[in-house]
Amino acid sequence: MCNLYALTSGQQAIRALADAMRDTSGNLPMLPAIFPDNAAPIVRTGTDGVRELAMARWGMPSPTFALQGKKVDRGITNVRNTASPHWRRWLAQPSRCLVPFTSFSESGRNADGKPEPVWFARDHVRPLAFFAGIWTGWTSTRKLAEGEISCDLFAFLTTDPSAEVGSVHPKAMPVILSSKEELETWLTAPWAEASRLQKPLPDGALTIVARGALLDGAANDEVQPAG
Repeated sequence: MCNLYALTSGQQAIRALADAMRDTSGNLPMLPAIFPDNAAPIVRTGTDGVRELAMARWGMPSPTFALQGKKVDRGITNVRNTASPHWRRWLAQPSRCLVPFTSFSESGRNADGKPEPVWFARDHVRPLAFFAGIWTGWTSTRKLAEGEISCDLFAFLTTDPSAEVGSVHPKAMPVILSSKEELETWLTAPWAEASRLQKPLPDGALTIVARGALLDGAANDEVQPAG
């Protein structure tokens, strides 16, 4: 599953593509590596109905059974089983969000059989795109040193992999929204309609743009074609 992604597009581009009218994300830097529990931008509908760019921490609340005997909840980054009662509460329109990215990584193997990150993007230019996400405000202990805190959390949906991702990670890939119409559907449509977006991109729609690095960006010259 995807536990590392990058965002190297500026916040103006995110606001424009997602039609976000308000920006509470502050001075958003380039993010060539976003790891679980890091703060990252999302686009959501505010409580007043205004679409906004905001910051949240990557990792939705874990199910109760997964927390037995644990003192912290590090969160769930990827959501697959949308039929689960744990996730159903966050599938309605107010809890859906867009997660902007320019590339994402799956764990592959190098020629020596050792683990290495493999980075995927729409093409080598790494254009801005969005994962289909969910978010919530939550109070929990994420880290013992922090203690109990209240913050906004997010994760994104996964689905069966396309051919390119499946050659590296055969179990799943993030749900990627590929058009303005899909962005609008995810943020505004009833779940019966929005749920149809939980599907892989067509084969050939993604390209392997880097291997072996924990950071990714358009300046990365170590690119390799898929296949």
